[in-house]
Amino acid sequence: MTNPFLVEVLRGDVVESAHRGAIVVCDADGKIVWEIGDIARPVFPRSAVKAIQALPLVESGAADAYGFGDRELALACASHSGEPEHVELALSMLARAGLDEAALECGVHWPSNHDATVALARAGASPGALHNNCSGKHSGFLCTCRHLGIAHRGYVNAEHREQEMVREAMESVTGAAHDPDHRGIDGCSIPTYGVPLRSLALGFARMVTGQGLSPLRARAAQRLLKACMAEPFLVAGTGREDTALMAAAPGRIFVKVGAEGVYCAAVPELGVGIALKCDDGASRGAEVMIASVLAKLLKADAALAETLAARARPPVENRMGLTVGALRPTDALA
Repeated sequence: MTNPFLVEVLRGDVVESAHRGAIVVCDADGKIVWEIGDIARPVFPRSAVKAIQALPLVESGAADAYGFGDRELALACASHSGEPEHVELALSMLARAGLDEAALECGVHWPSNHDATVALARAGASPGALHNNCSGKHSGFLCTCRHLGIAHRGYVNAEHREQEMVREAMESVTGAAHDPDHRGIDGCSIPTYGVPLRSLALGFARMVTGQGLSPLRARAAQRLLKACMAEPFLVAGTGREDTALMAAAPGRIFVKVGAEGVYCAAVPELGVGIALKCDDGASRGAEVMIASVLAKLLKADAALAETLAARARPPVENRMGLTVGALRPTDALA
């Protein structure tokens, strides 16, 4: 099945490029509310499922043992920009468990935030693992290990108890098998599993409603999503789409980007989960898709829908800052 074109990129009034994709919205019973394209093909959700991966942090009692509130839980679900507030909070989380940056096994990269990168370079410093966009998630993994008395070295490996807990949570919430045949290695070195989009949408519908989950897991899921919605800056950062979308409707929208054009989301008031994939992996296409879907779902709130629809039509600017085109959803999506 060939997925339809869902996003067009205009230069002037001419379509210069286009992005194909698939989208699914479903409720916690698995009923499909809306679908476009092939929603059964396995995709790697990558960072889009960090909130599910953080469930053991809360369920184990580690979050409470270390006094974590919304800020820490949001960072545990984040793909942050490496800004000072992100780095300092990740370090604080580790310190509460008696650890430091050296315990992180996520790897090193420069902050994705331009100002943070420039500040580091001007200071003659180099980035560390704390600047990795996944350092909050990994700090959560390490805190879980310490609280449970599990040796944390090698916590990124599929056979480690930490990743076994994460895999069990992913299977339980999404209803999809996470088996070695569909396993890859994520950018931060933990396992990632290819599962259908429809399973990911179901998972986030369950996360936001608690339906189909044990009482303990339902409480943990809702606590994590509420933390992200309460602290959208910590989930992403300055100028990031996740932060902007959740800030546009506090407590009403949860969104989380994943690499290679994936988005997962949930709308609490509607009890639905959303999963999408921009086929070519382009973040610009995925951002238009998620904003368009949210505008469609929340159309009863005219002002909010207008704000979301505007984010689905971002300008294309040249090096002089002149608007030379725009992105827009196709008729199939709008």
